[in-house]
Amino acid sequence: MGEWLSSTAYIEKRKEELKDKIDSLKKKYGRSPSLSVVLVGNNKASISYVKRKEKFAKEIGMKAETLRFDNINEKDLLSLVKKLNNDDGVDGFIIQLPLPEDIDVNKIIESISPAKDVDGFHPYNLGKLFRGEDALFPCTPFGIVNFLKFNKFELAGKNAVIIGRSNLVGKPLSILLLKENMTVTITHSKTRNLSQKCSNADFLFVAAGRPLMVTPEYVKQGAVVIDVGVNALTDSNIVKNELKTLPEKIKLFDKKGYVLVGDVHPEVVKKASYLTPVPKGIGPITVLTLIENTIKAFEKRAG
Repeated sequence: MGEWLSSTAYIEKRKEELKDKIDSLKKKYGRSPSLSVVLVGNNKASISYVKRKEKFAKEIGMKAETLRFDNINEKDLLSLVKKLNNDDGVDGFIIQLPLPEDIDVNKIIESISPAKDVDGFHPYNLGKLFRGEDALFPCTPFGIVNFLKFNKFELAGKNAVIIGRSNLVGKPLSILLLKENMTVTITHSKTRNLSQKCSNADFLFVAAGRPLMVTPEYVKQGAVVIDVGVNALTDSNIVKNELKTLPEKIKLFDKKGYVLVGDVHPEVVKKASYLTPVPKGIGPITVLTLIENTIKAFEKRAG
């Protein structure tokens, strides 16, 4: 039987360190770093995520604001990005995804100043990552690596398998793990014998976007499993059949009508040495890293 690898202790420790950092920056520069978040539409997950970002920033004494729009066209959004790029009071900003289907996401991301791209998605920052140079790195992958280091896992020489090849998680994570001298395999929906390939991993990173997809047969005995997925289950039959060993999840479902689960089935914890939970796993780490990136952007601009 393995253990749940919660991020709570890591988050609280970094929060205290960042509070001290913000205090020293205020004394040195006369102001604290400032983050802006552009939110379009009424996606519940996005709204919840943005609120967490605001809360975290305010808890450590950093300025955070949300620019919220029920809808916006591509031209007006590009104009807003240009305004934020030129605003000296904004150190970093993000465009919360997803965006309406009629907006070219790549065009919007490429219009963001790389110096203020605290999501780390701009081609300039991704290119720096690929070259092994310092930049603003994508929050989820960079946060995962920092979290593993905090917990003193030995990474060099280990086999890492990633399920998912997105530009947001899978691809940048592979580069960061290679930098730690891991041997990396990226898998995806077209990979043959997926469970067999995953079962060779010392570290399995799952960003598939499919709830409860990874079951024990995917996992090597004693592996470390990092679950990046966040999915809302609303089907009572699935919840009661798949989560029967987690009565607290069933209680939450009965109360709210949905329950959050990852891409990894909770039964995996019986075979893995460690499994990150959902929630209180990778989600808060992503928020933390966004704040860290904003502080880094502030220091570079101030310097």
